[in-house]
Amino acid sequence: MTNTKKIQKFLARRDVPTPFLVMDLDLVAENYRKLKTAVPRAAIYYAVKANPAPEVLKTLAGLGSNFDTASVNEIDMALASGASADRISYGNTIKKEADISTAFAKGVRLYAFDSEAELGKLSRSAPGSRVFCRILTSGAGADWPLSRKFGCEVAMAKRLLLQAADRGVAPHGVSFHVGSQQRDPKQWDSAVAEAAEMFRELEQRGVTLSMLNIGGGFPTRYRKSVAAMAEYGQAIEESLNRHFGNRIPDIIVEPGRQMVGDAGVIGTEVVLVSTKSDTDARRWVYLDIGKFGGLAETMDEAIQYPIVSARKGKAERVILAGPTCDSADVMYEKADYRLPIDLQEGDRLEIRSAGAYTTTYAAVAFNGFEPIKTYCV
Repeated sequence: MTNTKKIQKFLARRDVPTPFLVMDLDLVAENYRKLKTAVPRAAIYYAVKANPAPEVLKTLAGLGSNFDTASVNEIDMALASGASADRISYGNTIKKEADISTAFAKGVRLYAFDSEAELGKLSRSAPGSRVFCRILTSGAGADWPLSRKFGCEVAMAKRLLLQAADRGVAPHGVSFHVGSQQRDPKQWDSAVAEAAEMFRELEQRGVTLSMLNIGGGFPTRYRKSVAAMAEYGQAIEESLNRHFGNRIPDIIVEPGRQMVGDAGVIGTEVVLVSTKSDTDARRWVYLDIGKFGGLAETMDEAIQYPIVSARKGKAERVILAGPTCDSADVMYEKADYRLPIDLQEGDRLEIRSAGAYTTTYAAVAFNGFEPIKTYCV
């Protein structure tokens, strides 16, 4: 929820049309160092999808970050930032075989999978590469769960990793993700325990794994406080020691939201303030950004961004909606958002902690609105 002096100075400009996202690169660097301190044994693979602004990627590459990518385009972005191909993981478990071939030609040698069909594609198009299998987690405790679509059951993962050894790729490890904006530092424990059991059983069956990818999930602060990074690091370290003992494998983390979330603020303009009837006085506040302009994570009001007005009048509850001709473009109706009663059309608001999963979720041209622009300071 930090709003730095550099961001405030940029927000004070009136020559930059809204909506826009402004990122403080110094805060991105600070977040990188906090994570490195909290989980010192882990190699950091920044999730490019969170915010692929070239300035952000270049900053992280200069600090030594590796990159978790979900497409060939993201691989190209990571390479353009100055990272070499050996610092890139193709972490999407759903890939076209042609894209695997392209990534392999670019030098990428680390790939995720969670199905036999995907393993087959890797065997054919990325021979000799290191592969890791993603297992399912519950996503409990996360504001934005990632269960069901990604990962497979442990029994299947064991079978697939055994197959990998016979199909021309190197069974490298196991991965999981406890859900994005994970509030509970203890949620990593059960997945670490399952992974450790997999490591032991597979070793008994002749396959020695060497890497555990504990995913992302580290939170940023929105309207509610979250635990300090040090608390997450301590819980993860205790879990690794408890379940792996003195044979802890190489560890990978894939931060996204934690790295860039609180480093960005969206500047937006009030388009309309209205009511719906004479008997319902609750104001509808329409902004020039909505679900289709970058606030997709307001779906089901899951991610609740702090929204701030410069006006000082008495605040009353509002419904917040976007500008598009789509009835789904309502961000907050149930959540208790309050804005000053003297709020007017043309006022600017700050949507804080908006550096992650906003520009990348923005539609290209829905209703003709341009994608949100990013400015880095």
